[in-house]
Amino acid sequence: MENVLEVRNLRKEYPGFTLRDVSFSLPPGAIMGLIGPNGAGKTTVIKLILNAVRRTAGEVRVLGLDNLAREAEAKSRIGFVLDESPFTGYLRVGTTGSVIAPFYATWDPGRFRDLCRAFDLPLGRRVNALSRGMKMKLALAVALSHAAGLILLDEPTSGLDPVFRRELLERLSGLIQDGRTSVLFSTHITSDLERVADYITCLKDGELLFSSTRDEILDNWGLVKGGPDLFTDEHTDLYRSVRSGPYGWTALTSDRERARRRLAGKEATIEPVRLDDLVFFLGRQPGAGRERAHE
Repeated sequence: MENVLEVRNLRKEYPGFTLRDVSFSLPPGAIMGLIGPNGAGKTTVIKLILNAVRRTAGEVRVLGLDNLAREAEAKSRIGFVLDESPFTGYLRVGTTGSVIAPFYATWDPGRFRDLCRAFDLPLGRRVNALSRGMKMKLALAVALSHAAGLILLDEPTSGLDPVFRRELLERLSGLIQDGRTSVLFSTHITSDLERVADYITCLKDGELLFSSTRDEILDNWGLVKGGPDLFTDEHTDLYRSVRSGPYGWTALTSDRERARRRLAGKEATIEPVRLDDLVFFLGRQPGAGRERAHE
């Protein structure tokens, strides 16, 4: 079965920022987390997939459809929630479905009403009277009501309470069980991704650092902790980022077992990594092992 999403050599040039030749793919029935520090290019990637901004170069295919050559058809297969709700004004929640329905041949009004009830969205309330969290829930209800093959989520849990965040993650996990639908999920709440993501794609400064399965990342990457003797020039090839502080030195490695073998016999602690560690350390300026990172 073809990939739900194919991104190849995607490039977008802005004054002062360039998304540089990013490539990754998302297979059917999977959730991919898109991570990276602020300004990495995550939202730019999502907007380019939606063709909300025009790419400088590269290719995007949604369920085999080029998102420029067959834009309308490709967009009809996408459900999306951006970091700012598109629903404003005096439109009522229940009426939102009627406004959106003509854009999707597969729109399911019954499912939309069911989701609104499940999300505690009053159908008669005006959109401009909703809180930010409630607007995000409305956007989710719309995104999940037309049998989309690809769901794009840009910070969807921002402003949501922990209970609904957990419900959303469970719903996303259930959504992909059909083996056809996939989710691209950009978020700063990396603990959410550790619960549900099958793949992790990481960006920094517009460049792709890696795109791999979550298990491969959590199995192979690690944190090395110890004294400054562990971070001399002979060991710098082990590390992707190094940080020193008042309680010692810590480095991020992409090959935990290699670091363990190399540092055998030394006073080193090597620990598994968490996704928030990746964002924290990879967000630092790249450099040699002796470079300090300041708060």
